[in-house]
Amino acid sequence: MDSRARAHPGAAKRGRTPRGTPGRRTRKDWSCLLLVASFVGAFGSSFLYGYNLSVVNAPTPYIKAFYNESWERRHGHPIDPDTLTLLWSVTVSIFAIGGLVGTLMVKLIGKVLGRKYTLLVNNGFAISAALLMACSLQAGAFEMLIVGRFIMGVDGGISLSVLPMYLNEISPKEIRGALGQVTAIFICIGVFTGQLLGLPELLGKESTWPYLFGVIAVPALVQLVSLPFLPESPRFLLFEKHDQAGAEKAFQTFLGKEDVSREVEEVLAESRVQRNIQLVSVLELLRSPFVRWQVITVIVTMACYQLCGLNAIWFYTNSIFGKAGISPEKIPYITLSTGGIETLAAIFSGLVIERLGRRPLLIGGFGLMALFFGIITITLTFQDHAPWIPYLSIVCILAIIASFCSGPGF
Repeated sequence: MDSRARAHPGAAKRGRTPRGTPGRRTRKDWSCLLLVASFVGAFGSSFLYGYNLSVVNAPTPYIKAFYNESWERRHGHPIDPDTLTLLWSVTVSIFAIGGLVGTLMVKLIGKVLGRKYTLLVNNGFAISAALLMACSLQAGAFEMLIVGRFIMGVDGGISLSVLPMYLNEISPKEIRGALGQVTAIFICIGVFTGQLLGLPELLGKESTWPYLFGVIAVPALVQLVSLPFLPESPRFLLFEKHDQAGAEKAFQTFLGKEDVSREVEEVLAESRVQRNIQLVSVLELLRSPFVRWQVITVIVTMACYQLCGLNAIWFYTNSIFGKAGISPEKIPYITLSTGGIETLAAIFSGLVIERLGRRPLLIGGFGLMALFFGIITITLTFQDHAPWIPYLSIVCILAIIASFCSGPGF
């Protein structure tokens, strides 16, 4: 314990944690139910988002063959290669369009239903999407797969907006940062699981690829069964429902203690501050000189995040490795390593983010991504000039993923 803590022995009684004993308060605030809520929420939400980023990668040739067969059966001739490429591009990218739609729906649904019930209703999108995509081969309708991908995108847009709010609002402020990292880590685990199940020894075969999409229903059902037993967000109950008794009970359940007066008072203080805040339009925000640098920082950061090209790597990893000269039988296993690297990088970031800070990780991550994207452009251009160049491309892809997940992706 440092000198300041010894000089003021009453500090601990007033609720401050002595600096010499880091983590004492954090351990007390990590209740069992709080962990259950974070894991159940993330498993049925961010895990599914990550899973759907990678699940279309392994069965690509089988899905394209299915598209060709369906087209030939309907029209009497094979599908044109350009049309097939267009259909496949729509199948991949419509997931992101669904995400945009889902994000736009969140404000209305979340205000009416609350955080918990929005997540519960959202499972309906995931289950219906899983059924559509899993049954598309049996029905001979590739449109079902495309529609299912769109619906799954809606599910991802809603869940990635609501889940962080729910986890943030049920946790004490001392561990909100740590609990928020659960969302990012489960995205990485979802990506890795999609790659793992896509191996030829598991579900990545011509006869079993629809089951890759049917698996989506499992996390959704787990969340659908488990989440009703957890309380609603106490902050939602106070802010929107004005139910202080319900909020106190929710805090008591999540934190595992009877005295939650401090947490309730913090929420009430936030409510009083928010009532005194004057809302402005987007145009007024952009014109205001007082927040100009904050707005520029947010716009630049999010633009770099969305346009950095990582989703293209996830969606087309097998194609990139194929063009890099990797033999087809090795590609699924090399692809699996990308998910492992992402998970390890996310865990690393979670361990060092409080020590190093967000800004160094963001700058370092984007800088390294730019460097390795430049190198991979060169290696893909000159991949036929030496036998070792394709392997350098693999290293660059792994480095890009690690750079993103250790900084910008967190």
